[in-house]
Amino acid sequence: MSAENHAPNHDYHLVDPSPWPFVGSWSGFVLAFGAVWYFHPDIMLPGLESLGAWKILPGVLLVLYTMYGWWRDVIREGNEGHHKPVVQLAMRYGMSLFIASEVMFFVAFFWAYFDIAFYFDEVAQVLRVEATGGEWPPVGVETFNAWDLPFMNTLILLLSGCTVTWAHHALREGHREQVINALTITVLLGLCFTALQAYEYGHATFGFGDGIYSSVFYMATGFHGFHVIVGTIFLAVCLFRAKKGAFTPTSHFGFEAAAWYWHFVDVVWLFLFVAVYWMGG
Repeated sequence: MSAENHAPNHDYHLVDPSPWPFVGSWSGFVLAFGAVWYFHPDIMLPGLESLGAWKILPGVLLVLYTMYGWWRDVIREGNEGHHKPVVQLAMRYGMSLFIASEVMFFVAFFWAYFDIAFYFDEVAQVLRVEATGGEWPPVGVETFNAWDLPFMNTLILLLSGCTVTWAHHALREGHREQVINALTITVLLGLCFTALQAYEYGHATFGFGDGIYSSVFYMATGFHGFHVIVGTIFLAVCLFRAKKGAFTPTSHFGFEAAAWYWHFVDVVWLFLFVAVYWMGG
């Protein structure tokens, strides 16, 4: 009788007290502090400049720990039956809003790129750097050939979008082996994209601090590359869960969220390829 009296009579999930919002906030603070310290090593503790990028490591590890613990609890809640249809609908709305916020994040970089490209002389005058007579990219900048590595990366991402869609349809049809094969291919394609972009950066003729063009280029393409890494990890976790049989044809929102995120990454790259590599080259 006591258990029946305390059983919920609604479809909503009232979460248990969790330490992860608090831990996550402090993890983000430590990561931001380490990043600022890395970019400005003279702001404090001058004797530790030799640490270099290692200053960021504690924050990265704390963020990864938060992600692991928080998402582990969410998966456990789903396995315990707390994610009723109305809860799953709310999670879909949440993921949709998150992707919308990511779209606006990249809109800022595209806005900066086109604003500088169309009004370069005015921007140069404000920043007190040498103007180039309205020429974009600026004189002396040797851009990448859009139909070389960037085009190959475009084909890789488009193919990965096909394989993740294949995995989704196979999951809805209950073909577990096809899901595992398709996800494995998608993860490998994501790793190939990251490796080729790293190779491209290693052979660039301009560095991050070599001017306005290089700064905008590396910020836009670099953040996209970071999102590819996050999406690859997301899909790798889904692959691990698929092998354990965690997804069913009627309950697999974790995979759906990963697929939505991966398609978003694909679309952003298409805009980057056209605007930055093709038109900008």
